[in-house]
This record gives sequence, structure tokens and C-alpha cells, in this order.
Amino acid sequence: MSVHAFVFPGQGSQSVGMGQGLHEAFPAAREVFQEVDDALGEHLSKLIFSGDATELTRTENAQPALMATSLATVRVIESEGGFSLVEKATVVAGHSLGEYSALAASGALGIAQTARLLRLRGLAMQEAVPAGEGGMAALLGVEVELAQEICKEASRAENEAGQITEEVIELANDNGGGQIVISGRLTAIERALTIAKGKGVKRAVLLPVSAPFHSSLMGPAAERMAEALERTEIRTPAIPVITNVTAAKNTDASRIAGLLVQQVTGSVRWRESVLAMAAMGVTSQIELGAGKVLTGLVRRIVPDMTARHAGTPEEIEALLRDL
Repeated sequence: MSVHAFVFPGQGSQSVGMGQGLHEAFPAAREVFQEVDDALGEHLSKLIFSGDATELTRTENAQPALMATSLATVRVIESEGGFSLVEKATVVAGHSLGEYSALAASGALGIAQTARLLRLRGLAMQEAVPAGEGGMAALLGVEVELAQEICKEASRAENEAGQITEEVIELANDNGGGQIVISGRLTAIERALTIAKGKGVKRAVLLPVSAPFHSSLMGPAAERMAEALERTEIRTPAIPVITNVTAAKNTDASRIAGLLVQQVTGSVRWRESVLAMAAMGVTSQIELGAGKVLTGLVRRIVPDMTARHAGTPEEIEALLRDL
């Protein structure tokens, strides 16, 4: 018998039209999208289903939009299956903003609360560093140790007077399968790309993002999230949630706000999170919502763990036959 973990995607998985089939077919999905629209005081669902892709990709829109799509998927599975998601899962987890979706699925946060927190998180992260000063890059075919070595070398900058200064460049995501994302000052990121090629890294590419997410440069955003989370009622999750910054499960409601604040500047330890699931006896990972990024990653981290995705009516129907 399979032991399931449900996981939730992060930014980059968004696409115009995601969740639209669920919205058209199921009242439970319509209720979720309406709740998010009401919480934000705007028709975010219209942007999700038929809006401009560039506008949807903006961080303050993408984050609540991805959560809405994931939670609509959860509610449809529950209403059509006649059970609560937590009855079928051993643990839940999410990649970056996906951790908020996981917390909402676990009952620790309400959907409206989560939408408002993610709108603020997106704005705060975007505004933490002036445009053009920060960046991120993906290093493919590298392990953590080499990525750290590249960051250490790239952090050293020489000014016009010949003095060596230190610039922020850090590991943002350890996604597994040799995929590492680094984040920091754009000048340091550009140096890292050159250094990586010199060290034989298979592929090193600048990512099309507008801020250095999951780096210490996000300190101002972390402060804003701390203030917001302090005012947020957080309940005990009905199921353990593996957190990004610890790669370990948590069920203590009093720790959740602090872990989410740390997550803004901390690294997303996804490879270790998936390994933690395997150590808990998980044999099946099911990604709920938009895209199939996490489904692809798990196959490189724990090849014998079953991985599947559900985000359309057809995929949900197939999933329910197997749960």
C-alpha cells in the first residue's frame, strides 16, 4: 500500500489558464477562486484564466495565483473523493510559496489569510532590492559543495582602488538532481556564471527574475512578513508539514510564523525535504496545482518514489481511482 505525500509548487509553475478547467467543472473550485478574489479585493481569477502572462508572472500576482490553483485542486479532490486530504497523506510540503499552500491544505492557515499573506510576500520581496541590483542563476550538474565554492569565489569583488570587497551571493535552492539556484547581487551572479564555466559546470544560466529571492538581501521583506505573521492566527496543522528551512517535519503552530520568516532569506532545502519524506516511509509524491516541476525533481532525488501530478479534472479523476 502506498504512503502518500502531497506537495505544492512554487513560483515559475504559473501559466495563464491554470485551474480554469477546475473552475468550470466544480463548485468547490469556484468557491476557492472566489474566496481569493474577495480576500484581495480584485478579480485575480480573471488574470489567472485569461489575463496577460507578464502580469500573471509578477511576483505579487503569481504567488497568490499559484496557491489558489493548488487549493482549488485540494478542495475538488476532497469534495469528489468524499474525504479530507489529510486522511490520505503522511505529510505535506511546498516549494517556497508552496509551503503556504501546504499550510493551508493542512488547516494551519485559511485560504483568505494565505492569499493576503502571499500578496504581501510578493510585494515585499519585489521591493526589498532595487530593480537591476539583484539576480538569480541556475547551476545544473553541480552538487552543493561546488556551488558553495563558486559562490565564495564570486563574492569577492575588486574596486577601482584595488581593494577587495564582499558582495552577497548565496545558495537559494537545493532542488536535487544536481540543480542548484544561487541568488545575490547581480554583479556577483554574473561573476559566478563565468567561474562556473571555468570549473566545468555543465550549464549555468541567469534566471528571468527581478529580485534575489531566498538570499540575505531579502532582509527587509523578512521584517515585513514578521510583522504580518505576528498578527495572523495560525492553527495546529492536522498533518506534519516539512518546512523549507529545516527540511524536517513540523506540527507546532507556535513555530510556523518564525519558520516562514526565516524562509524569506533562507535556502529552500528541497532535495533534503524529499529525502526526509523517503525516510518517513513515503512511497508516493503527488504534486497538486500548476505545472509538474516537483514531479520531475523527485524522480532525480529518489528514483524509486512514485511521482504524479494532479491539476486538471482528468488528472484528479485518475488520482481518485488510485487513492
